[in-house]
Amino acid sequence: MKEIFVINGSGGVGKDTFIEFCQKYCRVKNISSVDKVKEAARVLTSWDGTKDEKSRKLLVDLKQLGIEYNDAPFKYIVQSAEEFKNNDEEIMFIHIREISEIEKVKKAINAKTILVTNKNVKTITSNESDKNVENYEYDFYIKNDGTLEELDEIANTFVNGLKKVHKIQN
Repeated sequence: MKEIFVINGSGGVGKDTFIEFCQKYCRVKNISSVDKVKEAARVLTSWDGTKDEKSRKLLVDLKQLGIEYNDAPFKYIVQSAEEFKNNDEEIMFIHIREISEIEKVKKAINAKTILVTNKNVKTITSNESDKNVENYEYDFYIKNDGTLEELDEIANTFVNGLKKVHKIQN
């Protein structure tokens, strides 16, 4: 089984927790379109990894510069997807916020999309990337409104469902 998913959702809704639970049931690669942007932010601005509004704006702005200059975030994703195809991991998750970037990646590497929501977490609207995460038609919707145990069960069901589809196709 080899599946690539673009995963999205407002900050704090449980995307990484969902992925961690999926890792209990299969081998997972987890990257973000801002991995290299975060490295640049650390070098250029001494950013310390804080996830506040000012930091989110910094990362959004730096990513936009990378897109405009040479599409570096997209190139990083495509390269990572190629590496994924040649290793033993089964699911690759790619964190992307911007709808235009999601669509570009979806087409380029045949990815499916996931939106994680949590009614208990306030949606971030202070920057262009975060405020539009729900304005897209995703392939899968993960509601993380309950307990960690419930999210674990959702992850288990998700992974087992993928395995069943692949078994049927093979």
